[in-house]
Amino acid sequence: MRLREIPLTAWIGILGILFAFGCAVFAPLIAPYGEREIVAGVWEPASDLYLLGTDNLGRDLLSRLIYGAQTTLFVSLAASILSFSIGIFLSFTAAVSGGPIDQGLSRLNDLMMSIPTLIFALVVLAVLPQNIFILIAVMAILDSTRVYRLGRAVALDVAVMEFVEAAKLRGEGRMWIIFREILPNTLSPLLAEFGLRFAFSILFLSTLSFLGLGIQPPAADWGGMVKDNKDGIIFGIQAALIPGGAIAALAICVNMVVDWLLKRTSSLKGGRGDV
Repeated sequence: MRLREIPLTAWIGILGILFAFGCAVFAPLIAPYGEREIVAGVWEPASDLYLLGTDNLGRDLLSRLIYGAQTTLFVSLAASILSFSIGIFLSFTAAVSGGPIDQGLSRLNDLMMSIPTLIFALVVLAVLPQNIFILIAVMAILDSTRVYRLGRAVALDVAVMEFVEAAKLRGEGRMWIIFREILPNTLSPLLAEFGLRFAFSILFLSTLSFLGLGIQPPAADWGGMVKDNKDGIIFGIQAALIPGGAIAALAICVNMVVDWLLKRTSSLKGGRGDV
């Protein structure tokens, strides 16, 4: 793949994602104020000292937005990686094994998918302690059901091919077939799905934080910032729209990259040469 073959929309998405991750990684260096530092009055307008104004407690919105990128991206990325690890391993195992294992895992996955995701997450998080690792685990388990569905579909498509049958005849084990035969030939659709699940994780985390069961204050995250400043909209204060715009912009950037990956994937079989 040559760089000039990447379309403009994909470049915009890639640069937007890199910018967000740059802000997250270097947040302590580039944020003008501390994450929890009260620097002025409540909902101060934008000025030379506070480029985006202040929030409902007098904290600098720009600094909170930068630190919020750190929290939002870390939790969303960790949940996406964990959900893919769980979903891909279980779906490929089901596709290769077949029989009762396939039926049992698939019916369990159908049962999990039949429960509304948001309601299930709210109930579980309301019962369990407020902990970032529990939050990541709950998001990952719920999202892994969607990954399982796609993973099983592409794995079944590849599992019937000649080179997989040849590996079975050679006596290769189940893990060899999964990681050396099936996985490399399904990377294209899986990479595209990973980007899509990552975007959904950002939106899902923001929703949970807005409802009070995501990242807990005083830590900054974009969904929580919308919740903290939503009352200002009544008075014409736009503090809540800034983190909301950041969520929308990042989701659009991820979708631009995902659309490009999907266009490069001509079929669910993917292929080693497509990645």
